[in-house]
Amino acid sequence: MIRMPLATASLLAIAISLAGCGEGKDKEKAAAPAPTPAASTAPAAPAAAGKVDEAAGKAVVSHYADMVFAVYSDAESTAKTLQTAVDAFLAKPNADTLKAAKAAWVAARVPYLQSEVFRFGNTIIDDWEGQVNAWPLDEGLIDYVDKSYEHALGNPGATANIIANTEVQVGEDKVDVKDITPEKLASLNELGGSEANVATGYHAIEFLLWGQDLNGTGPGAGNRPASDYLEGAGATGGHNDRRRAYLKAVTQLLVSDLEEMVGNWKPNVADNYRATLEAEPAESGLRKMLFGMGSLSLGELAGERMKVSLEANSPEDEQDCFSDNTHNSHFYDAKGIRNVYLGEYTRVDGTKMTGASLSSLVAKVDPAADTALKADLAATEAKIQVMVDHANKGEHYDQLIAAGNTAGNQIVRDAIASLVKQTGSIEAAAGKLGISDLNPDNADHEF
Repeated sequence: MIRMPLATASLLAIAISLAGCGEGKDKEKAAAPAPTPAASTAPAAPAAAGKVDEAAGKAVVSHYADMVFAVYSDAESTAKTLQTAVDAFLAKPNADTLKAAKAAWVAARVPYLQSEVFRFGNTIIDDWEGQVNAWPLDEGLIDYVDKSYEHALGNPGATANIIANTEVQVGEDKVDVKDITPEKLASLNELGGSEANVATGYHAIEFLLWGQDLNGTGPGAGNRPASDYLEGAGATGGHNDRRRAYLKAVTQLLVSDLEEMVGNWKPNVADNYRATLEAEPAESGLRKMLFGMGSLSLGELAGERMKVSLEANSPEDEQDCFSDNTHNSHFYDAKGIRNVYLGEYTRVDGTKMTGASLSSLVAKVDPAADTALKADLAATEAKIQVMVDHANKGEHYDQLIAAGNTAGNQIVRDAIASLVKQTGSIEAAAGKLGISDLNPDNADHEF
């Protein structure tokens, strides 16, 4: 992916103007670029490069690895709790057990989302992530959909309905899906060459629990009945034995995938990824940390997860579109960025991890740069907290991005502007540590 240079600091303060470009689900579309702000009248002062003490840098990278291990361990344990809740739901499908499974899914997202900042700097995570958290998905690949369903243009598997069929036609090919196993589901990701064919991960589970959200930009999430999982009298949806098998298999695969990633970061293992990272020069690890922070902040969170959905006024382009949990996804993504800089992470049991941090390294070289970045990280969290507060009062992210919701749109614009500004501060902090060409991924967005 081409990485474009970041705007200057004064330019970042200019209000972002985002234009709506219609509704509809077209995952092959390119988002219309936002208007280019006026040029800065004064260039940003160049960051003074500094050489980080190797021992101090290594300590920061080591603590970062400890945090990664802890976050993925929490993601694994909460996924296992989700699996237990799913098993209880399948044993006795009713409104209460379905509600408990949904609550377990929401809880499982909290640590996982705080791991996304690790993805962009570490290719072992980026290569693995698609099977775990890919979105948006064409849900007609998996199960029945409403007649109003719209899917990615040119997707040959968009209406395959694995649950209703033991063999699916994808273009000229027939694919055997008789046996629903974790391995089979993993093989169906990007079926027919379309990224919209997502058969596994958190969002496949989300769809199976909530069903489609047919409310557009109005209030309400998906409303799949528990009876879709009943067998015998009262059953709805059809093919319930296969739907049950699918939910069980996809949840097992999620647990297995997270177990794999925990193993990659386990301490005191001679040949895992963590050992390789810690053996590298400190600058390499620090660069990965900062690149992950900047890329999640700019291209992914500000761009793919907010700008795209806002410009299109499209709930289909929000991350947790079935459950209306997107406000929490944005919040914990931003929290993960802040965690890495401060060297802090609060575990699901309430234990708080602290240790050697990027912040301490930057503060030693330039206290003002450290203060500025910490202020920007806090400001971003506060902007996204506004989304959370609105959701808690009944106005969720898909309502905020609705055409004509001027106040709601502005809440999202404010969060985007804050994320863009903090990315500039991340680059400035990197420069203070002698990393002058960080170039965070902007995912081909212009801000």
